[in-house]
Amino acid sequence: MLTRYLPVFIVLSFIAEIIGTIGGFGSSVFFVPVANFFFDFQSVLGITALYHLSSNLSKIVLFKKGIDKKIIVSLGIPAVIFVSIGAYLSKYFDPKILTYFLGFFLISLSLVFLIFKHLHIQPKTKNAIVGGSLSGLSAGLLGTGGAIRGITLAAFRMNKDKFIATSAVIDMAVDSSRTVVYYLNGYMHKHDMYLVPILIAVSIIGTYIGKRILTRVSQEQFRNFVLILILLIGIISVIS
Repeated sequence: MLTRYLPVFIVLSFIAEIIGTIGGFGSSVFFVPVANFFFDFQSVLGITALYHLSSNLSKIVLFKKGIDKKIIVSLGIPAVIFVSIGAYLSKYFDPKILTYFLGFFLISLSLVFLIFKHLHIQPKTKNAIVGGSLSGLSAGLLGTGGAIRGITLAAFRMNKDKFIATSAVIDMAVDSSRTVVYYLNGYMHKHDMYLVPILIAVSIIGTYIGKRILTRVSQEQFRNFVLILILLIGIISVIS
């Protein structure tokens, strides 16, 4: 089936990479729903982890001047710990129920921040730890935790480059951890490996185009764009 629709899959993955770069929290939030149309859920988790490693590496290279080391430690370490837990538990939970829960959570949270523009999460270490833990757990269970991480990072009012670079470094560590667990769970299949070099090319080109588009976007537009994307992700999660 995928051989027949491979061009469609590649185009949709390319769009997911561009939007994920502009939004600042990675392509998996869009790639996972797209891949679900072509693969079973466990295969989606395995392919997403491999694809995202390349995607994040591209972002780190292109946005490396904006990395915030303090946030990487406070948000990244709990994310890495909890993504391993989530990846292990993914065998035991119904992904449909979890997706509904995540969808309603993202819809509610994004609407609150869009309506009450001056409201924001306090940029404290404990909030970064909670956000990192939730995003890691979500990434392990559902294949994507970027939206939760995006909400958390938005609280720290980072500029665009710092937001994207910091998110990418954390995501890189998260993906490295869950890739190992997904492999041990048997989610990575030999017959899907031909997609990896294709998706690597998609991630590099898509990230570059996304960065070029970002140069034309103001900081306030960027923040609103992130929140609107998170709202759409929540709606898509519930509907799909």
